[in-house]
Amino acid sequence: MTDRIGEARSEAVFEDFKGQYTRDQATVEANRCLFCSDAPCVKVCPTHIEIPQFIRKIATDNVKGSARTIFEANILGMSCARVCPVEVLCVGACVYNAMGVPPVQIGKLQRYSTDVAYDAKWRFFEAGPDSGKRVALVGAGPASLACAHELRRHGHAVTIFEKRSAIGGLNATGVAPYKMKADRAAEEAAWVLGIGGVEVKTGVAVGTDVSFEQLEQQHDAVFFGAGLGSDTKLGVPGEDLPGVSGAVEWIEQMKLSRVPTDGVRHCLVVGGGNTAVDVVREACGLGIPRVTMLYRGTQAKMSGYAHEWKAALPEGGRADWQAVVTRFEGDGRVERVHCARLDAKKQPIAGSDFVVEADLVLVAIGQSKLGALLSGLEGIALESGCVVTDEHGCTGRKGWFAGGDCRNGGKEVVNAAAEGKAAALAIHAYLSGGSHA
Repeated sequence: MTDRIGEARSEAVFEDFKGQYTRDQATVEANRCLFCSDAPCVKVCPTHIEIPQFIRKIATDNVKGSARTIFEANILGMSCARVCPVEVLCVGACVYNAMGVPPVQIGKLQRYSTDVAYDAKWRFFEAGPDSGKRVALVGAGPASLACAHELRRHGHAVTIFEKRSAIGGLNATGVAPYKMKADRAAEEAAWVLGIGGVEVKTGVAVGTDVSFEQLEQQHDAVFFGAGLGSDTKLGVPGEDLPGVSGAVEWIEQMKLSRVPTDGVRHCLVVGGGNTAVDVVREACGLGIPRVTMLYRGTQAKMSGYAHEWKAALPEGGRADWQAVVTRFEGDGRVERVHCARLDAKKQPIAGSDFVVEADLVLVAIGQSKLGALLSGLEGIALESGCVVTDEHGCTGRKGWFAGGDCRNGGKEVVNAAAEGKAAALAIHAYLSGGSHA
């Protein structure tokens, strides 16, 4: 549902890219499932949803049971149905692919069940008996939401500390609006926390407004799910010119308020990952006449999903491969981008310099890691800026756990959901005197 605030956001112009099934469409598609006993689709899902089971329940018109099966494994099943790269996960693993037959549309079936559940206001879980234990969660993104919900099912009191004014993390501020808008992410966060007993403190920066030592003193365990930090800079002259922005920062503004695009003739997107591809599609959707992705590698080697880039082409996206930015120029605002070609080894080719005229540049080459916030805590290990944990999310510091982008370096929402839940189970074992510590 879009309110007047939503209509004022730049993201409001985007239509749903994939659309949703009617009851009849869902029933027909569900009956295509072979209900494989070894279920390769389940194996590749990070949250291991019992996919054949939830699909069979759709086929028998037991939508409530279908939704429960999904949420039992992944409490963020509604957003994951929209934002998961199913083409390379469950749908990509469907056995029909090997038969030359279109795979079962698992993501759209999951969306059907979870949307019905939300519209019907079904609730499936309740908080467990009070354990007398308190857990602090840093960050209010997908990992922490999944962790908080699971902890409450086991009766532990939960407090989430979020530096922003709103919760939801990347689902609210970074997901492409043609997949899911910010209002829908806020609805999901409220639904997940509707289990009750979760205290949320927004506008509180852990490490500044409240110390890590205070968290330890006031809680029995701590979950660090802070996600990623600010956009990585190119480190070239002129990068501070108006009109040059980090892609993630721009996406957040576009989703939560409005980005100025009037008069913009050419948007240059620097990078070749999924964020870069999303920005290309978003800039095209906002009506910018020319949108180009500048990437240092080849199309075959780009880290962005091929199916997403393929979708960007008919929308107006184009690319300039094997090139890098060397400096920005402009009179009060970016106007010219100086570039150089790279060879197969990504080394500059002498005499290959060229200039691109652009009045908006969005840099999408990654984000800073927030694991460094914990660098002063004994027992916390970092690797490439990410928090090191075992498979359960346990760090080397007693009572400290981590999950989500701060741990995995920036994977999918479904990975964050899986890691948040796994950490919650490890925290419960720890608080109950089990082996996880």
